[in-house]
Amino acid sequence: MIRIYKAFFVALLLAVFGSLYAADSMEADDFVDEASAKGIAEIESGKLALQKSTSPDIKAFAQQMIDEHTAANQKLAQLATTKKLEVATEAELMSKAKKWILQLRDGESFDEAYANNQVASHENTVELYRKAAQEVDDTELKAFASKSLPTLEQHWEKAKQLAATHKKHD
Repeated sequence: MIRIYKAFFVALLLAVFGSLYAADSMEADDFVDEASAKGIAEIESGKLALQKSTSPDIKAFAQQMIDEHTAANQKLAQLATTKKLEVATEAELMSKAKKWILQLRDGESFDEAYANNQVASHENTVELYRKAAQEVDDTELKAFASKSLPTLEQHWEKAKQLAATHKKHD
């Protein structure tokens, strides 16, 4: 009889903790949608930086963001297509608002705002990809997230350097 209670208790624990673990996992379609939207935001803000920046290092970084996020979004779209998942067609609402704010700035003010925006957006993107690399419910998407992380972390570090370089001194 004790064996039955132990077996029942173990099964109950597995069910409870298993459902908690499953509730924490990231859905593949959520990752694809959010990651592709963040990529679009990077591309669009990079294009804006090429037009408005007065700084060669900001322009070089912006071109790198356009090139690398375009390539990453293309890979993600190919992977999503094979899984019958949809990618975002527009940047997230918050990213759109940040882009709008950037459009109002020029010169050094733009460069500082762009660099700060890149720090924040890459911090969020790295966080998303780290979570996906651990929790996404699809092995190929999990591998894509893991493989993309080092590049995104390099973007984040470079953005921090640019933000420090372009910070206005009061």
